Amino acid sequence: MLAFYLVAETNGLYRSWRGAPLRQELATAITSWVVAAPVLLLVAFLSKTSATYSRFVVVAWFFLAPTFIVLFRMAARAALVELRRRGRNSRSVAIAGLTPMAERIAEPIVSPPYSGMRIVGFYDDRRPGRSHSMPDSYGVFAGDLDQLVTDAKEGRVDRVYITLPLKAEPRINQVVRRLADTTATVFVVADFLVFDLLHAQWSSVGDVPVVSIFDTPFHGVSGWLKRLEDIVVGTAIVLLISLPMLAIAAGVKLSSPGPVFFRQRRYGLNGREIRVLKFRSMTVCEDGPVVTQAQKGDQRVTRFGALLRRTSLDELPQFLQVITGEMSIVGPRPHAVAHNELYRSKIHGYMLRHKVKPGITGWAQVNGWRGETDTVDKMARRVEHDLEYIQNWGLLWDLKIILLTVIGRKKGLNAY
Repeated sequence: MLAFYLVAETNGLYRSWRGAPLRQELATAITSWVVAAPVLLLVAFLSKTSATYSRFVVVAWFFLAPTFIVLFRMAARAALVELRRRGRNSRSVAIAGLTPMAERIAEPIVSPPYSGMRIVGFYDDRRPGRSHSMPDSYGVFAGDLDQLVTDAKEGRVDRVYITLPLKAEPRINQVVRRLADTTATVFVVADFLVFDLLHAQWSSVGDVPVVSIFDTPFHGVSGWLKRLEDIVVGTAIVLLISLPMLAIAAGVKLSSPGPVFFRQRRYGLNGREIRVLKFRSMTVCEDGPVVTQAQKGDQRVTRFGALLRRTSLDELPQFLQVITGEMSIVGPRPHAVAHNELYRSKIHGYMLRHKVKPGITGWAQVNGWRGETDTVDKMARRVEHDLEYIQNWGLLWDLKIILLTVIGRKKGLNAY
């Protein structure tokens, strides 16, 4: 109990979940258990007490404990819903600022039934018509910011969400200082959505809080987990494909004159140049300032190379680069340096795909966005999928992409 409590407290499980989705609460509980259980097993091993318990009991405990934790929290949430349906355990909410962010804040408050929060009104110095239009179902316009302070002082407001834009810093500072004379809980909602966020998260420099606008998801435990996935899965795949690779190498050598392998300069993690290894599938090995992408019916592609490209077997040598750490199994596909320099000036956020290691397969590829990108729009769609992957990375998503690479219906689209 102590070990779980310490892990869960660090993980933020024992905070107020009012207004937060149930799935987020349950995911935090399960994550806390996944971390605490190995700690307990390690303690049992080091103290030589693991033999006291049968393996059946340990395995049953490992799965049943989180199951009952989840069931308990679901029951507690259901009980709170019933209380709030009867008007108990609720909080009155005021939103300062008629802005698009105010609508985003209001939507999850009014949408889930019995969230435990009730919007008493929106407050803004600007009258409706000069400010963002809010759906009537979300709440009423209750007055200006002076009225907000008055209502908070009179106890009609429990929580205040300030959703004014970042450029209104003087107004935000003024209303925060005035609300300090009330007992309302005050939240400032920073409108970072004016930026194109990529895995934004809070951090600090000394004791100064900062928020990252562009960042990688592979810090700390996530980075180690991603690397462990690459080493374990990559090593297993290399063992499985060793003999097929020998056969493919022989096929390349016998089917056309030239080297077995083709190395091309591409951008890797943080834009550093790497040389990607592939089985040669063309009669040329282009790697200059201009690289022409393969097209349908391309005369440069050998007959054996066409089979390799259609089935992606020409990419198999890159699993060796996964083990060495230059690449990852799943990630944005690396492009030739010439293509990077071409598209980075045409597509906003193009270079952000290099915040993670390049992959052998990726979210764009399993959705059919592979092969020739003869228009900027096609490349933009590929980049869009790459950034979506970086923003929402998860281990299960990696496994899903690997599975879709093998059996997905779109895996062979545009492969020339």
